[in-house]
Amino acid sequence: MRDMESNDLKEIINEKSWYAIYTKPRWEKKVHERLLQRGIESWCPIQKIQKQWSDRKKIVEEPLFKSYVFVHIDYVKERLPVTMVDGVLNFVYWLRKPAIIRTEEIENIQRYLNEKDAKIELTSIEGFKVESKVKITHGVFMDKEGTILREGKKKVYVQLESIGQVMIVEFSVAHLEVIG
Repeated sequence: MRDMESNDLKEIINEKSWYAIYTKPRWEKKVHERLLQRGIESWCPIQKIQKQWSDRKKIVEEPLFKSYVFVHIDYVKERLPVTMVDGVLNFVYWLRKPAIIRTEEIENIQRYLNEKDAKIELTSIEGFKVESKVKITHGVFMDKEGTILREGKKKVYVQLESIGQVMIVEFSVAHLEVIG
């Protein structure tokens, strides 16, 4: 990815926003800790997953987004210290600019992860077709609108456009209302 020219930087608002950064594989937690040690506001969403081994089951904490960590920074002033952290590969770009993650998206993920029975699975948005608009009528996403990217009896695929990922949230179809 090319370095941003000064004209591109002028287009970025000179205030703190959430950005996604790529990390080395399986370095998400390490990068998050190193960013915090340097005084950089960071968030690595973690979910608890039950793993099955041949002799036992164990609950483990895994990053929700593989190879992604979120930072809340003033991009113009703090991008260099972020990229200097061991394990950081680059910022995530969208349309040749650093992808700005809306605070609302971060807060929704945080609220959902705090629910007792939250189950989230991620997949790439490639290969999915936009179908119908829905309004969620229950839970932390109540009154939010989304687009079903793939049909399912109990799953809704909600697109996080700013990072090119799809968040799959599992809940009853009874909690959806078709609006378009």
